Amino acid sequence: MKQDQHQIRFHPHHHHLPKRIILVRHGESEGNLDTAAYTTTPDNKIQLTPLGLAQGRTAGNHLRDLITESNTKNSRVYFYVSPYQRTRSTLREIGRSFEREKIIGVREECRIREQDFGNFQVTERMKAIKETREKFGRFFYRFPEGESAADVFDRVSSFLESLWRDIDMNRLHKDPSSDLNLVIVSHGLTCRVFLMKWFKWTVEQFEHLNNFGNCEFRVMELGEGGEYSLAIHHTDEEMQEWGFSPEMIADQKWRMGANRGDWNESCPWYFDSFFDHLNSDLDKETDDKADDSSSICEYST
Repeated sequence: MKQDQHQIRFHPHHHHLPKRIILVRHGESEGNLDTAAYTTTPDNKIQLTPLGLAQGRTAGNHLRDLITESNTKNSRVYFYVSPYQRTRSTLREIGRSFEREKIIGVREECRIREQDFGNFQVTERMKAIKETREKFGRFFYRFPEGESAADVFDRVSSFLESLWRDIDMNRLHKDPSSDLNLVIVSHGLTCRVFLMKWFKWTVEQFEHLNNFGNCEFRVMELGEGGEYSLAIHHTDEEMQEWGFSPEMIADQKWRMGANRGDWNESCPWYFDSFFDHLNSDLDKETDDKADDSSSICEYST
């Protein structure tokens, strides 16, 4: 399933584009182990557990192997990291797997931080709030004194605008003969929102997505036409486990060979879900044309 390396790197329309954009969730934190940690410790200061540190080192080994498997000499990596303690610690462990000359740089980026759940979180109150969120819907529910996933979507959108500006102006990647890999170390919901924004998924599709596991990552790889796809690195079975519908998986496969800027008109959430009545109109129009053609043919005969 891998694309031709030389073709991707030197294609005139996307030779500045990163070879991969990889989203990584942080390792297991004290808050993942026991939610009581949030009652006394600010969310941004929650630490990784010993297992979380080990997960970071393991993820680093996997990322290094992935990034260097086809081009050991020229592959480079640039990191973005959430300012929270658990993401910063995860990045430190990931970084142990990379030699200095492989790392172009790193940037702490506040816009990819965790969803804000408020300040100190009282356990019983948060339990009731999260039950309400399940009834209200995960995307639009705003935590008291905190954020909704829709709020996270807005700041992730702002981050993507800055990211594309850096890419278009070639600020991150000066050498077109090497493969650039962007690794974004963030949080589960933030990563899902990033994918939602990138691939233009609907709110309904977002609601069906499953969270990343600790130190799991998703690889968006550049296809031969300049579009990014999860299907180049990941299998159908993996995407099904993440909560992707058949239409979403088909879209990822289309992106493997699509030209940059093309629109996938076969995805029903772009059109058919809003204008489903047009299908019957189209069928009727087709039947009418068939009847007209038949009459003309009989008359001509």
